[in-house]
Formats: sequence, C-alpha cells, structure tokens
Amino acid sequence: MKKQSTIYIAGGETLIGAAILRALRQRGYTNVVGGRDAEPNLTDGTAVDAFLKRVRPEYVFLAAGKSGGIAANQNYPADLMTDNLLAECHVVHNAFRHGVKKLLFLASSCCYPRQCPQPMKEEALLTGPLESTNEAYAVAKIAGIKLCQAYSRQYGVEFIPAIPANVFGPGDDFSPQDSHVVAALIRRMHEAKVRGAASVEIWGTGCARREFVFAEDVADASIFVMGCYSGRDPVNLGCGSVVSIAELAGLIKEIIGFQGKISYDTSKPDGMPVKILDSSKLTAWGWRPRVPLRTALEKTYEWFLQSGGGRGH
Repeated sequence: MKKQSTIYIAGGETLIGAAILRALRQRGYTNVVGGRDAEPNLTDGTAVDAFLKRVRPEYVFLAAGKSGGIAANQNYPADLMTDNLLAECHVVHNAFRHGVKKLLFLASSCCYPRQCPQPMKEEALLTGPLESTNEAYAVAKIAGIKLCQAYSRQYGVEFIPAIPANVFGPGDDFSPQDSHVVAALIRRMHEAKVRGAASVEIWGTGCARREFVFAEDVADASIFVMGCYSGRDPVNLGCGSVVSIAELAGLIKEIIGFQGKISYDTSKPDGMPVKILDSSKLTAWGWRPRVPLRTALEKTYEWFLQSGGGRGH
C-alpha cells in the first residue's frame, strides 16, 4: 500500500477496525476511509454497492460484524450470524465488482473446533464440531473465510482470510450484556471497587486458557499481512499472552486495585477449554507483538475510565 492509496476499513467502528484506522492514520496514510459516519449500512447490499462505486478503494480491511461474549452469543445467535453474513457477502462481492486490489478479512479464533489440537493450526479449520456457545457466530465467520477463498479461486483476486486471537483494548464493548471477558472483568472489578464489594463473581471455573492479543498489535499484524501475503490459506494473527481466566482476573484485580475476593459460578459455561493460535506462519515472516499483556490491560483500563465507563455509562 502506498501512503496515498485509497484504503477502506469496513467496520471502522469495531474494536479491530478502529485500531486499524488509527494505525494507518498514525503511519501517514492520507486517504483512509471508515468509521461510523463514513460508511454505509453493511447489511444493505445496494448501499454497499453505491459506496464502493463512489469511493473506489484499492485496499479493504473487512473488520465488520457484530460480536460479543458468551452471554451475547447465547442470547442473540441469529443477530450475530445474520449481521456477519450480510456484511461479508456485501463487502466481498462488491469489492470484487469495483476492482479492489486486495482485501483482508478478519475472522475469529471461534472458527476452530472445540476439541482442536493446541496450539491451533490453520489447517485444523472444519475438522470437528464447534464450541456450542458461539456456534452461530463462528459459522458466519467460517463462511467469510470460505467466501474469500472462493472469490480468489474463481476470479484470481487477492482476498485474504486472517484469524486473530482474543482481542481486547481501547474502544472495546464494556456493556454488562455483550462484553468479552477482558472488558467484562474490568467493568466488574472496577464497579466492585467503587462499591466496596467483598467479592466479584466470574462465570465458569476460571480454568479455561486463552490467548489474548492487544488491538494495537492486531492492527499492526493486519497491516503487515496486507503488505506481505497474497495466498488463499488463512493466517493466524496471534503471538499474544496465554493465561487462564483465573490468572487474567488476578492481574486485572491487581491493576484496578480491587481488594475483595474472586468467586466462580461453575454453573455457567467456560466456553472452549483451551484456545491458543499457532502463529508460526506469521512469525516466520518476521512479525512480533509489541505490547506486553499488563501494559495492554493498563491502557485498556485507562481508556475505560477516560471514556466514562467508570461512571457506569
């Protein structure tokens, strides 16, 4: 990508999309399009067609689609699946129609089977049943991967699927209903500290292990892959920190300064027992994450406070 290339971030208001948008602008790319007020409703095919016809981007980062934690996946599976499927189909199809040079689609580590060998290699996709708590969302993201591969195979375009690990950072969804685990723990610990609560309850056993990667690092990896990779096979965007949910909770408790205890509601699901990406393909190309887990969590908590999240908004 040249500094003056027209670059469209589809889903520029999402956690990953916003991070890519910031990163490109910070690096001096002068013609970057995206964000809530700068793109159409991606579930409306006619609107997407008209937008891409007018903007004519050379490069597209597809980070769109609703997402959420275990509770959101259990409560809104149809919404999550429909929103992601429509956005993927409309953006990919119209990117092809309007001559986009290269597209990078951001999928999810939820796409891997529940009992996937760890760390998870790209070739393990579709080799077993999915984790039931996020099956609808995962199927939609798998469809996006396969859609990119189908267009690449049939039309020879460079539409690349990428699979990030569990992403968190500034701009995350901290709502009690829909947040992922890092945002949920930050909110609960902070509110418990403010109330002077004696304990915080966490879903599951705390034993599930996850790979967490900071949104800034995912943005950096996405831009890196856009520049160096042109294959059809998916590429994992990992190399984050691997911790148990209990270890993560302890670290967040320490950062926030919550003095109470942590209890576990074992009647609630853990999700996948272990979810760690094998990112050896990415590291072989020379990419490494830059932000340590503790620093990333501190930055995320700082944003939470500055954005008004600390006041219950």
